[in-house]
Amino acid sequence: MSNNQIFRILVINPLVHATKIAIYENDRNIFEQNIVLTDQVMNLDLYEQIEPRKQAITNAIINLGLNLSSLDAICGRGGLLRPISGGTYQINQLMIQDLVSCVNGKHVSNLGAILAYEIANNLSLNSYIVDPVVVDEMSDVAKSTGVPHIKRKSIFHALNQKFVAMELAKRLGKNYEQTNVIVAHLDGGVTVGAHRKGKVIDVNNGFDGEGPFSFERSGSLPNNELINLTNDSTNNSSQRLKQRLIHHSGLKAYLDVKQIKDVKLLIQKKDKQAIEAIDIMGYQIAKEIGKMAVVLDGHVDGIILTGNLADINYLNEYIIKKVSWIADVFTYPGENALLALARGTLRVLQGKEQAKLYEIV
Repeated sequence: MSNNQIFRILVINPLVHATKIAIYENDRNIFEQNIVLTDQVMNLDLYEQIEPRKQAITNAIINLGLNLSSLDAICGRGGLLRPISGGTYQINQLMIQDLVSCVNGKHVSNLGAILAYEIANNLSLNSYIVDPVVVDEMSDVAKSTGVPHIKRKSIFHALNQKFVAMELAKRLGKNYEQTNVIVAHLDGGVTVGAHRKGKVIDVNNGFDGEGPFSFERSGSLPNNELINLTNDSTNNSSQRLKQRLIHHSGLKAYLDVKQIKDVKLLIQKKDKQAIEAIDIMGYQIAKEIGKMAVVLDGHVDGIILTGNLADINYLNEYIIKKVSWIADVFTYPGENALLALARGTLRVLQGKEQAKLYEIV
């Protein structure tokens, strides 16, 4: 197969308030649109949104003047599936069943594979997902805790972490499978992963709020204080406490802000309270990076800061001062979901990588 062949790939990233789509010719973005959901669609149950989201996607492409039959493949954002190793997976019926039955939880990302699969089937195309949040390459010892029957879970920003790790490997003149990299994804959640020779062998579960605090998550807390929180009359249900710790803690709680851009504005204004909160966050992230350096036995080719909070230079500089003795630090701000999905699909179409099979092991 010629590497000069141009493949046209539709990528789909469903969000709570919108569906992001893009069309790539190989890894060149030729069209991108953020399809905002109407209030009527927003009020539907998650899985009732499939048909209107799908129709909006096809309409957007048709309105562009692009023939749907010109597509070579479709890739959706992976959702809360059973734990799997990293890579590109061809979407199959078992995957769809697991997403619909919420085998590992209900989340808007579950719609990515479903939308890709249904649109692709109508066009007789293959559909894929790439590195979903449930990528699990952790060792047994990394999953173990002080309570034998409680195991740590691998849920993290796998798509962007692996994407930027591959980008750094190319920059260093190596393959991803030849490098040891620590990636800190800084966003609504913070995940810091130890990438050893192409596998993420340890990472904090930022989805549940383990590790450093983030924009909205509390991070790890002292056990006794957490138990006291459960007995607090203001947290009279487990669901209310989860909401507080996962969606209303971190920088949100420190600074009473609603969006990451609000934090950036406060830092630009040199707001004292914002700077103090960022210092605490930076300290915790740097400490987590240090832990992952130990996991990699001190053999670290580079450290990456990525995600939307990596746009804050003050935060980056704080972390770099703490960890640059471990290895050089590189910044890749933002979340490169659409390009990462396209690249993962392209590797399969070009024969550089074989699509994996999603199955019950």
